[in-house]
Amino acid sequence: MTGIPGRTVVTEQFEAPHGTKAPSVELPAPPTELATAGVERLGWCGVALPTTTVLGRDVVLVAELLADAHAERICLGLGPETDRATVATWVWPEFAGRVPSVAARVSGVITVARHWRTGMACVAPFARYCDTAIVLPSSVILSHDYVANCLPRARAYGIAVVSADPDDGVDIDLPAQPDRLTGGEDAISRWVSEIAYDRILAASEAASE
Repeated sequence: MTGIPGRTVVTEQFEAPHGTKAPSVELPAPPTELATAGVERLGWCGVALPTTTVLGRDVVLVAELLADAHAERICLGLGPETDRATVATWVWPEFAGRVPSVAARVSGVITVARHWRTGMACVAPFARYCDTAIVLPSSVILSHDYVANCLPRARAYGIAVVSADPDDGVDIDLPAQPDRLTGGEDAISRWVSEIAYDRILAASEAASE
């Protein structure tokens, strides 16, 4: 400290008192494994794709390939288009009937997090388009903060919560709302479906090698 009233300088040598640092929360299994198990437990249609950064958030897209549309795009030589600016023009009225068909249907977006706030920040932007869920360690589920703050927000956004326990596996702590309304297609949802389409084809190619 400087000793001057009203002015305080914290040096690099300053250390927080013992006991003030929050304990580290460990995941009971690798994130990919937990996300896949969560999707199976939720019963979502489609395949859990590798973790992808979308809208600046690391999430797992769950999608299924639309065979007829995929075949049509192969015939036309129209592969996945992941450039967001390009896809944004596809929803313009003047392009109606002139853009590629949707070849991948995104049924859900899930993420694995050590804290509910992080997980909710990741999936909340997608809640208007499809089912969303977060996978949390069971130790987080038992906290007062989770009950008092996470559950009301998750219910408000329709976000499902899956708990992951090292001994008991994954279980649904808060199911998604079955009658939840979703928005129609727009530039973002169309772009996300193209990303899913690209990831599905990449996973298929990797599996065939």
